[in-house]
This record gives sequence, C-alpha cells and structure tokens, in this order.
Amino acid sequence: MAAPCYLGWDFSTQQLKVIAIDEQLRVIYEDNVHFDKDLPEFKTQGGVYIHSDRLSVTSPVLMWVKALDMILEKMKSSGFNFSQVRAMSGAGQQHGSVYWKKGSIQILKNASSELPLHQSLKGCFSVSDSPIWMDSSTASQCRALEKALGGAQHLANVTGSRAYERFTGNQIAKIYSQNPEVYKQTERISLVSSFAASLFLGAYAPIDYSDGSGMNLLQIWEKAWSKPCLDACAPGLEERLGCPVPSHSVLGPISPYYSQRYGFSPDCKIVAFTGDNPASLAGMRLQEGDIAISLGTSDTLFLWIQEPTPALEGHILCNPVDSQTYMALLCFKNGSLMRERIRDECASGSWDEFSKALSSTVAGNSGNLVPRTRILATGGASHNKKILQVLSDVFNAPVFTIDTANSACLGSAYRAIHGLVAERNVSLADVVKLAPEPRLAVTPTPGAEELYRPLLKRYAELEQKVIYNPASSCLVK
Repeated sequence: MAAPCYLGWDFSTQQLKVIAIDEQLRVIYEDNVHFDKDLPEFKTQGGVYIHSDRLSVTSPVLMWVKALDMILEKMKSSGFNFSQVRAMSGAGQQHGSVYWKKGSIQILKNASSELPLHQSLKGCFSVSDSPIWMDSSTASQCRALEKALGGAQHLANVTGSRAYERFTGNQIAKIYSQNPEVYKQTERISLVSSFAASLFLGAYAPIDYSDGSGMNLLQIWEKAWSKPCLDACAPGLEERLGCPVPSHSVLGPISPYYSQRYGFSPDCKIVAFTGDNPASLAGMRLQEGDIAISLGTSDTLFLWIQEPTPALEGHILCNPVDSQTYMALLCFKNGSLMRERIRDECASGSWDEFSKALSSTVAGNSGNLVPRTRILATGGASHNKKILQVLSDVFNAPVFTIDTANSACLGSAYRAIHGLVAERNVSLADVVKLAPEPRLAVTPTPGAEELYRPLLKRYAELEQKVIYNPASSCLVK
C-alpha cells in the first residue's frame, strides 16, 4: 500500500501550482500550469485582462477550471498515485470573486467523470470574468461603504480594513449596481479560494475566516458577517455568501468525480482553502514575533499578532492557523513590477547588474530611502541575496529563507495535515516539527542600524504624503 501524502494547491494570479508532501513533510511532487503560456486560448497577459479604463482587471473563471483539468492530467501522465492522498487544502489569490449562476450546484455535484470539468461547468458562471485583486474600479462603492459604516476608521474597527477598491464587498456592490439582473441570477458568491475548494468538494465550499476577513464584510472579532456591511453592498448577500468557517475546517470528502476520473480515495478529505497570504503564513511556519516578507507580483509584509489595533493603512486578518489570534498585513501592488522596471532602466535588464549596483551602494543609500525581529523571506525575489541584504540592514535583523518559493502551496499542504487533527487541539507548530528549518541567508551589516534609524522619521513623513495626497501615485495596495 502506498504511503499517505497530502496536496497543497495555489490558484495564484499567473499560474496554478500544486505540491505533494509525505508524512515526513518532504516534497515528493511539484508542478504548475502557467496561464499565459499553457492556456494561450484565453489570451491573458500575466494571467489577467486589463480593461480599456485601465482600472478594471479580471480573469476568466473557466481558465482556472481548465488549468485544474490540465494539471491533474499532467499528474496522471507522470504516474502520480492519487489514491495515496489523505487530504488536501489550497490557496487562492485574495479578494477575487466568482459568481455561480442559479442551478449550478446541481451541475457541480453531478459532473460527469467522462468529461473534463471545464466542459461541464462552462455555463455555470453569471459573471464570466472575475474581478481580482488588481482591480481598482470601485472608488465610489468604497466611499459609500465607509459612509454607511460611519467612516473609514469605524469600518476598519469592524472588518480589519478601511474600504479598499479590490476588496470583495465593494466589487459585489459594483456588480449589483451596474448589472442587477446578473446579480439576481447569482445563487452563490465565492472567493477564489472557496471556489477552488468547491471544485474538489462537488458542492459550494464555505469561505474561511482568514480569507473572509479580506472582503470588508466580516466582523473579525465575532467571526460573522457584518449586517450593516452586507446591507450597504447588495440585498440578499448573506444567503449568497453562506456561513464562514474556521480555516482549519474539514469540509467533507472529495467529490466522486475525482475518484472515478483520477483514482482518488473516496476518503480523501477537503480542508478549507484560504487566501494566498494566509497560506504563506502557514508555509513559512511564522511564529509570534517573526516578520514575513513575500517578494512576488506584489510585495507583502505580514506578522502574527495577538491584540491588533486596526488602522487606516494596512489590514488585520484572522490568523489561518489559530482562530484566536490575527495576522497584520501590509501590501504594495507593484513589487516585482517596480524591481523589473528599475532593472530594465538602470541595469540594462540584467539581474546580475542589478545586484552589482546594490552592492556598490553604501549602506543608508546616502539618505535616500528604501522601503527587531527575525525576518522570513519568500517569493521570486527572495532568491536574490543582495535584495535580502537590504532588508536585513533596514530592519536590523537576520533574514531567513525556506526551501521553496511556493510558500502558499507548501502552507496549504501543511494545513491539509493540520485540518485532520485540529479538532484535537493539535497546533500547526506541532504538525510541522519535522519540516526543515528556515535557512539563514544574511545578517545585518555592522553599523547599518545607526545609519537607518534616523531615516525612519523621514520615511514616515514621506509615507504620509504618498498615502494622503490625492494627486500622488499611491503605492499602498
């Protein structure tokens, strides 16, 4: 009999990724489908459509379903033994939303194993192109939501964030106001994460607390939908969202579709999927006092926190591995895009030249700013040691990396194991004891703290100018 294993999925912006780990937490399989390259028929750029107004950004829902079909067929061709999978969980790009048409639940439940899933589901979505985290077309809806809740700070006190244009509540409000008939024909609204879980479950999967707290709709303290927020966005919204659940919840067994088509065990369990940043927190095995920095399509800083105080910048989300605590998150939309632009303009398009330029710049950058705990780094740019050195010097802390840049995928696999034992009060930290420890990448340059400490005040002043100046190009996501 094959040894048990666990799957972690990541439905990210540009690709679908999967990772399998065994009971010793060793990676035994890894694969991906790149949307632009492997599914050219959808004609996406970077996995998305940027519309003519330059504000609306969407992705085709069926592309995600077809990518799942494709990656499962790749696994099957490689000889992967699906019957050994005991449980799976996954992640989705945060804030994206999927709109299921009335009657779709029966199609999802009864999909024929003779057909690829995308063929069965092609008529199931009332909105064919999902708004995603890059969308910034809902400014008027954000203003209306903050007004309805008594101001931006009060909304943040309730939901963990002031109104943000990409957040799901505001996207739903836009769809309701512009296309009320489309909204009327929608029986369920999923996040990308709960949508992906639904594909495996063969039923509508609930939204988990952690990803749900990135919607401007969830009361993060009570872990329930806020009625004033729901009412401000659209009528009948609570029934379309379903009840949120703890992030470690076992949702049920895998749909018979996968047992019949691929040979999954009928006993394989689906653990609630969550957002990609919460999943990365699990994958990096973040502990209280650590700072994690993901250097990817967007740059994200997050940390485990016990007693948060929501503010007008940044976000407070429910912790995906401990529902009694929280994670604080700062996100900058243009992380890798800005690094690549600087590389192209200042380093002849070469990462080697980029690294040499960083090395030749004195610590403190002659007073020019770049954006006391352990720092864990992940994401594509975490492979660049010179970038990590800057992080270490600015924060005056050692920087560690983990074996895989796919921390959301790995975290999802860890969460799949945790979901099976969480009800017995077993912590994620207990589950992942066998995982390899993060590796020390760099330590602060001697004297760097004295150079950067005086710059903190100036940085704070400049940040306020960027955030509150309407004419500025706001970097904060």
